[in-house]
Amino acid sequence: MTVRVLLLAAGQSSRMGGADKLLMDVDGQPCLRTLALRARAAGLPVTVTVPAPDHPRARVLVDLDVDVLAVPEANLGMGHSIGAGVASLPHGSSAVMVVPADMPELCSEDFTALAEAHERNPMAILRARDANGRHGHPVVFPSDLLGDLQRLSGDRGAAGIVQAHQGRCIFIDLPGQRATTDLDTPSDWADWRKSKKNLTAKNKETEQ
Repeated sequence: MTVRVLLLAAGQSSRMGGADKLLMDVDGQPCLRTLALRARAAGLPVTVTVPAPDHPRARVLVDLDVDVLAVPEANLGMGHSIGAGVASLPHGSSAVMVVPADMPELCSEDFTALAEAHERNPMAILRARDANGRHGHPVVFPSDLLGDLQRLSGDRGAAGIVQAHQGRCIFIDLPGQRATTDLDTPSDWADWRKSKKNLTAKNKETEQ
């Protein structure tokens, strides 16, 4: 089965005060590039939506083995990005794993966990959730729902499809807050960096 990751990176980053959240540093590289590399490290094919082919986000992906799709109408809402991204998928894709690209906690192991869960449950909608039981991302949609995803528009994204098929949902627990850490503002990024720094210092104390 072929699960394709759809990294959503065509939004406006409008709450960052002029900065681009997807170009913020994560592990020494732009966040978007880091997420794409982690998805590829899980052995999964990746499609990334971007605002335009010459956008700085597209440029940080230029040497990676990923498909980059420009979605100029993405400013109309996440649904447009999802619809265009799913419409571009090659025939034979058994599912799409929808992932906002502003989630720096997601690891290659998380992408693998969702892909393996799809192999076990090919007709289920798989929803990641964090250690507190909160629903987040990634979300995997099986092949029979790809047509519905292609027709999406507006700001709600795929929430309506999930709601309409609640009986098919299976939740996949990811460690910590990986499934729900999305960073939209400068203060979000500052708080996240501070928490990472504190955790690193705590781990060093434990090792000593």
